[in-house]
Amino acid sequence: MLRRVLSLASGRIAAGILTFIVLLAVLGPLLAPHNPLEGGVDVLAAPSGSHWLGTDYLGRDVLSRLLDGSRVSVLGSVQVALVALVAGVIPGILSVYLGTVFEWFTLRLADTLIALPFLVFAVAVTALLGNGIPQAMLTVGILISPLFYRVSRAATLSVARSPYVEAAIISGASIGWVVRRHVWVKVLPPIAVALANTAGVGFVVVSSLTFLGIGVQPPAPTWGGVLAADLGYLSFRPWAPLVPTALIMATVWACNLLADAIRDVSGEAGRALLNSRAVRRRHVHS
Repeated sequence: MLRRVLSLASGRIAAGILTFIVLLAVLGPLLAPHNPLEGGVDVLAAPSGSHWLGTDYLGRDVLSRLLDGSRVSVLGSVQVALVALVAGVIPGILSVYLGTVFEWFTLRLADTLIALPFLVFAVAVTALLGNGIPQAMLTVGILISPLFYRVSRAATLSVARSPYVEAAIISGASIGWVVRRHVWVKVLPPIAVALANTAGVGFVVVSSLTFLGIGVQPPAPTWGGVLAADLGYLSFRPWAPLVPTALIMATVWACNLLADAIRDVSGEAGRALLNSRAVRRRHVHS
């Protein structure tokens, strides 16, 4: 699937942007030219050779804070996606095979979670369990998990009554073997699309919570926190919110673009698209 995704221009663009964001998360704190927590006397300074993006209201280097805060922002969105994946996919697949009681219970639980406003609920849980990104992201991931539950359940239902699956069950194969051998191949493409979309949603949630000062202990830097600090001093630095906003928008856009690329190359439609492109290339070269 990776080769198919990278064969599309949209897939290569999304992969390039996300690779850059991941490198920022890994290397950003090491590349920061200044201590992101250390203030100075040069307050609200314009960009210069020593401070490429200027300084904030406490004299802290903005570029260093963005580089150091990239790790928290990226890890938070990854945590949301992984929690939602595990909490949604496993019950979604098993609901097809473990009987009507388990199916009814998981369906009602998914309906209940969908009805909850996850951002408001994450704020409430954070207030109860303590101000930290892991608590907030765990809550958001569980509240988003019905998306994975419904996607995996629908994909499993589409193959659960296939002759080769029924033959495997009749011959004595375990549910785990059937899922690994037959079901997972059909479920993986729509789950990959949902995972890419959820990573983008998780990034928006992380940025929103940190923008409100929830999930991190000041003065720890995050992209949402840097954006919130810049908005308070627009009369002095009207251009300052552009960089953190551009980083957040580019990351979310790349996640959605990757999801579209995965959807385009998945299934019969994806194979037909790639085959038609190959035919056009051969026609042009001939």
